[in-house]
Amino acid sequence: MSGDRSTSVPEAPTAFPGRRWLFPSAVLDGLDPEPGIDPGSGPERKWAERFGMSARPRRTARDWVVDFTCFLLAVLVGVLGADALADDPNTPHAVAVVDQWLGALSCAAVWLRRRWPLGLAVAMLAAGLVSSTAGGASLVALFSLAVHRPFRYVGLISGASVVVIPFFYWLRPDPDLPYVVSVILGVLLTATATGWGMFVRSKRQLMLSLRDRVRRAETEAALRAEQAQRLAREAIAREMHDVLAHRLTLLSVHAGALEFRPDAPREEVARAAGVIRESAHEALQDLREIIGVLRAGDAEEAGRPQPTLAALDTLVTESREAGMKIVLDSRVTAPAAVPASVGRTAYRIVQEGLTNARKHAPGAEVTVSLAGGPGGGLTLSVRNPAPPGEVPHIPGSGQGLIGLTERATLAGGRLEHGAEEDGGGDEVGGFVVRAWLPWGA
Repeated sequence: MSGDRSTSVPEAPTAFPGRRWLFPSAVLDGLDPEPGIDPGSGPERKWAERFGMSARPRRTARDWVVDFTCFLLAVLVGVLGADALADDPNTPHAVAVVDQWLGALSCAAVWLRRRWPLGLAVAMLAAGLVSSTAGGASLVALFSLAVHRPFRYVGLISGASVVVIPFFYWLRPDPDLPYVVSVILGVLLTATATGWGMFVRSKRQLMLSLRDRVRRAETEAALRAEQAQRLAREAIAREMHDVLAHRLTLLSVHAGALEFRPDAPREEVARAAGVIRESAHEALQDLREIIGVLRAGDAEEAGRPQPTLAALDTLVTESREAGMKIVLDSRVTAPAAVPASVGRTAYRIVQEGLTNARKHAPGAEVTVSLAGGPGGGLTLSVRNPAPPGEVPHIPGSGQGLIGLTERATLAGGRLEHGAEEDGGGDEVGGFVVRAWLPWGA
């Protein structure tokens, strides 16, 4: 059959077409990775693993705006600190120059906050101990560390910063504020920068976790669809076996009769040829319908109506015309009230039983018995005596009975099959297929 309808997990489409610049590169890479960018491979990854850096995709427009704002904030705090140093008579000129140089280098290092957040925070911790103009860069470094690194690093560096603050103001007291107030303000600024960074990180992690849930849901939905299609194909394959096996055995029986009786009367030859033609036409029609079901993808919408218990008489008549000896014993109360699904399953069981009898016990008389009513279920059996002589083994024998057992189980019933003993002792008397199907009141 043409076309493979197997379901594969689809790739997620671009979630933010034309709006990628509005998102941070770290979040955007997790939510909607841009094709062609692999930030975690090659020399960049080895360098990052060696020095604790973050291998990240290129900055978006939003990243540039945020980085430039952080840089300006660090410069602004550094300028204010430099003005305060110029007005402080207690600070030597050499110390002020060193302080300003450290502040300038710290502000420039802010541009490394995405690539080296842990290293920048450690460096700013050391610089902040001796430089007041590096205070803004230190806050930016703490914020970046809280955004890009787990809490164990954040807690260690921010705790060390809190410990350093009293020593800094003890060595470099603020001329305008008391010592205690300066320490409290420093601790509050440190806690604010750290808390804000952790809040940003938690929001990003929430977005990534929601995206992962969506992807898992899409994957599970695709797998469920694939499983449903596989089960549908198995059902169609069982239907194909039940339908075509019956038609093809009729062809085989009549073709064999023509082969072994070339001297048969003209009327019998014409009748056998007519049955062969009709069976071949029906087989092609059934095959065409099954292929249509495969293409349509819905066994309930394509093809002719499925046979039910009412079509059982037609099935028996066809088999009798093919030369089979069949005894039909139907004691079903209100046959018209049999549910369609139960009747269809019963029809397929009888059809497979007749097909097996025609293949394995040619010429033997087959007894088909049905009984039951609403509330008690439908009981049916197909019996045939043992054939006289050896019957050659047919490849694939038994597959139809396996399918029938599964079909009956899915319908809520049960099916048994096997050889039955003759009434006189241990001699095997034939083969029987018994089934019970539920029939509610």
